[in-house]
Amino acid sequence: MALLLCSAQLSCGASAASSTTLHNNLPSTTITASSPFYFDQTSQYPTPSLIDDGVLTFFTKKWSQAKSIALLEQAVEDHNAEYVATSANGIDAISYRRAIALPLDDRFDPPVGVFSHGHIYTGDKMSLPRNFWDAIMKSKAEVPWLFEVSRVDGVSSPRVAMPADEHHHASSATLSRAVGGALDFRSPNNYVFLPHWMFKALGLRPRDVVDVRLVQTTPPGSAVKLRPHTSAFTNIGNHQAVLETELKHYSALTLGSTIPFDYRGERYYFDVVDLRSAPRGERVPMAKVQDCDIAAEFVRSKDQMKPKRRQK
Repeated sequence: MALLLCSAQLSCGASAASSTTLHNNLPSTTITASSPFYFDQTSQYPTPSLIDDGVLTFFTKKWSQAKSIALLEQAVEDHNAEYVATSANGIDAISYRRAIALPLDDRFDPPVGVFSHGHIYTGDKMSLPRNFWDAIMKSKAEVPWLFEVSRVDGVSSPRVAMPADEHHHASSATLSRAVGGALDFRSPNNYVFLPHWMFKALGLRPRDVVDVRLVQTTPPGSAVKLRPHTSAFTNIGNHQAVLETELKHYSALTLGSTIPFDYRGERYYFDVVDLRSAPRGERVPMAKVQDCDIAAEFVRSKDQMKPKRRQK
């Protein structure tokens, strides 16, 4: 399946201003206010109001908010410049970036007729800076082009505390890294725009700092087991065909993630509970789905499982 470069309906300037183990079982180092990557999320709220705040206070708050973002951007830029200067070769220099993460939204939806149209929220595609396109061309990377997004210990802010879902099962926001494909290469330098499910899986907040890397060693998948959050999906008469169609919008899968599909106006969620590689069928943390003959099966849905007892 050839990956098309789509032209997101969002300028770079507007974008910048808009909002080996799989699980990390060790406690993360807490980022401190003295770190150059520290960003106080509360500094952006509430939004200044010219009417309520008055002219002087309005511009003072706007300047303070812009300063916080500018300092974060400069810290990321400095890190990337140092990495490029010390890289072993030209390809390595452009195959990795530390980036400020923001969630994708409807402004990134490609035009009608482009494969990813209508699947900004139900796919694994991300908007990346131009250097990754250059890395693909220079390294002659084969499709699917995959990118690993990872939390950075001591740099990414503490995980977002996700509430238990409607069936009182543990949150899936426990991953330290996830893999996905490219929507386009129009993101501003030092920024990456990620699908919402990836934000949740990595426990990220808007403008958290992550590492992004072009990866070419992800094995092809041979089998995947998915746990629907509701049995309503498996009650669909042709649910297997729906699954095969919707999986085409994922270039790869990450074990432990929760991915969404849309069908007839309803959104369904699935936990990736088992993932096997070809040809040996080994359990792997990540696997390619695109251009792979992968067998998919469902396990008991969450709403059919016995809920865990809530602690009093």
